[in-house]
Amino acid sequence: MITIVDYDAGNIRSVKRACNQVGIDSIISKDPKKVIQAEKVIFPGVGAAASAMETLKRRGLNEAFKEVVAKGIPTLGICIGAQIILERSEESDTECLGLIQGQTKRFDLTDPSLKIPHIGWNGVTVTKPHPLLEGIENGDEFYFVHSYYPNPTSEQNVYAVTEYEKPFCCALGKDNLFATQFHPEKSGRFGLELLSRFSTWEGE
Repeated sequence: MITIVDYDAGNIRSVKRACNQVGIDSIISKDPKKVIQAEKVIFPGVGAAASAMETLKRRGLNEAFKEVVAKGIPTLGICIGAQIILERSEESDTECLGLIQGQTKRFDLTDPSLKIPHIGWNGVTVTKPHPLLEGIENGDEFYFVHSYYPNPTSEQNVYAVTEYEKPFCCALGKDNLFATQFHPEKSGRFGLELLSRFSTWEGE
């Protein structure tokens, strides 16, 4: 059973529907005790870093999420869930969870034809093998909706990049924690396959 963390961020029910589509049993919970007891955790969301962190702290989910990762429970972050696992976000200068060293940065574009937020399909380049990215070929497209992107301090934590004027990290991880800036639940076959692989991943 996968537990999807509810912290009032958008898109959570879309993730559950995608899990249902590939036969993954899942529940949505805002209870930190249930999150800590989960077999696997998905930490999804669309929204702002400051409000996300405020809700996590108010519900005790920030410490629960840290405990989940420390216990070695396989965990998948999506979109805002890939940003606030870092130490800080430039969005409202927000202190985040600090599970991976680095900052979430806002796009600083010079090409007037490129808009912020970055919305739509974009090709992904895998830079380092990971079980959840198995079978993805360079150029396979995933769906993005974001104005900020994760920027880990160490390249060791970067598993895939995409390009929006310049390359940026779109998949990062450390041990049992993996996260994507793109939305697997909105990315058709490739995204559903990633969710399916997560359902069997042991976090190693």
